[in-house]
Amino acid sequence: MGSKNILIYIFAAIVVLGGAAAAYLHFAPPRDNAAALTPEAKAYVHNLKLGPAEMKATDSYVNQTITEMDGTITNAGDRSIRSVEIYCFFYDAYGQLVLRERAAIVKPARVPFRPNDTRSYRLAFDDIPASWNNHLPQLVIAGIAFE
Repeated sequence: MGSKNILIYIFAAIVVLGGAAAAYLHFAPPRDNAAALTPEAKAYVHNLKLGPAEMKATDSYVNQTITEMDGTITNAGDRSIRSVEIYCFFYDAYGQLVLRERAAIVKPARVPFRPNDTRSYRLAFDDIPASWNNHLPQLVIAGIAFE
């Protein structure tokens, strides 16, 4: 009878620990695995000029709304760049953040993003919450990789 009680306690402990782990994974705030801007990138970020962006929404054939943003970025500095990523912050009508997306607007290519170059980018979003205020998101440089 004693070993049966021990097995019950072990099973109960496993269930409690499993439930605690599941609750932690479900309720813990999402972690951003991407590193923050390096000191080198922070010093250079003022040389990257984001041009005006435009947004449009289209419905896909599966009744899903796809919101696309087109814009430009200019490298006004003196260094060649391999890639640039931005954060797009979407807000609701009350100014509350409803979505934060990280996206590459300059992707690694054979030709680096050279000084005085301007490149176009297009980003597509299919998961913007309905509470979004339908204004352009706030764009913030999130990462720069130099050549």
